[in-house]
Amino acid sequence: MGLGFPNLPVAMVPGHVDVQSEEELQANIRKVTVDQIVECLTGAVAEVVETREPDPEEIVFSGSFEDVNRLFVENRWSDGLPIVPPTHGKIAEFLAFTDLPKDHVFGRLLPDNRLATVWNVAVNGVMAGCRPEYMPILCALAEAMADPDYGNEHSGNTPGAETLIVLNGPLIRTLDFNFEQGALRDGFQPNTSIGRFWRLYLRNVAGFLLHETDKGTFGNTWRVVLAENEARLHQIGWPSIAEEAGVGREDSAVTISRYTGGNVIASVFGTTAEQCLPYLANALATHTTWELIFTVGMAKGTYRPLLVLSPLIAETIAKSGFSKEDVQDWLYEHARIPAHRFEDYIWRWTNLVPGKRTLDDQVRLGKAPKVFAGKDPDRLVPIVTKPEHFMIAVAGDPMRSNCYVFTHNGMLGFPVTKRVALPKDWETKLEEQG
Repeated sequence: MGLGFPNLPVAMVPGHVDVQSEEELQANIRKVTVDQIVECLTGAVAEVVETREPDPEEIVFSGSFEDVNRLFVENRWSDGLPIVPPTHGKIAEFLAFTDLPKDHVFGRLLPDNRLATVWNVAVNGVMAGCRPEYMPILCALAEAMADPDYGNEHSGNTPGAETLIVLNGPLIRTLDFNFEQGALRDGFQPNTSIGRFWRLYLRNVAGFLLHETDKGTFGNTWRVVLAENEARLHQIGWPSIAEEAGVGREDSAVTISRYTGGNVIASVFGTTAEQCLPYLANALATHTTWELIFTVGMAKGTYRPLLVLSPLIAETIAKSGFSKEDVQDWLYEHARIPAHRFEDYIWRWTNLVPGKRTLDDQVRLGKAPKVFAGKDPDRLVPIVTKPEHFMIAVAGDPMRSNCYVFTHNGMLGFPVTKRVALPKDWETKLEEQG
């Protein structure tokens, strides 16, 4: 519908083709699908029933807080939690925190093909419970969502991957983001409300609705913003996620990437990098499964797993003389799995790589680097194609030795970084906002 074909006829194959025998599949196609194809090609085209959407600035309802929330739930403009009614007055407070005009367009968002604008960013920011001074971050997120490199159209794919927002720069402290104990958990307004904004914006502007365009088999809920502990990063001489993307330390930036899941790496033990790193490498290798198709298979070199180190572990590793680049190099050499297990994930246990080709075949066809070549099924191969594809962040309780690993959804949610543009009179506006 978003691409202009609201009445495109569709012929269905009953059931799911992956769990049908060849005989069952042929019978279903002959008895059901063929007749539907003929009807789709020769029958009358269904009449288009247009649904009028309100104009962006139109007042659609006036009433009590409870009545407004009931209306939003009924129209599926809400995530099921109470929203802050987006009145013109509240929207104006958000618009005051950007120098962009309210009709500025960041891009078009599939599946509904709506424009991402400053105005609807402010509307959804109000609804999510954000504060007006978060508006520059929200605008950067809309710009990132509209970036083709991110692949927002895949936000409703069946693995149910969910976006994580990583924040870097001075705004972490200015706006009181949590970057220490409890990182990744709700409980701090900026981390929590901005994470909620992302999911509301996907729903209300991009158009991802459960049971329709959002096809996650299980799905995750929205994730709170992960703010890095930049003081510790600077102390040990490691670049932040944003700095690795080319953003200067004096600027703030958001990085978005979609992850299929994550797990804690509890009680990392050791006084040197050599003692700590094996556990981290093992976690990366064992938690990565079918996502290997983004390393070799469906795509080449688009897998970007994220390792979140507690400051304590990052400092321990750095004291051994390891730079972040050294850590990435070490992980590339040691976070490896047997070639036969890699092949199990990308085609023996799934249907994700056509032709059931081996890694050696993929190298021969130019679809994998030479490091994956070989005939020995027990040879160890990396889970990414380059060391720098391991993303490393530093956050969390500074007195705990736990870390966290996120598995990545590849090019179906590729990392994108955008600078946060502050209004010219930022400091004055913050004082006025209190």
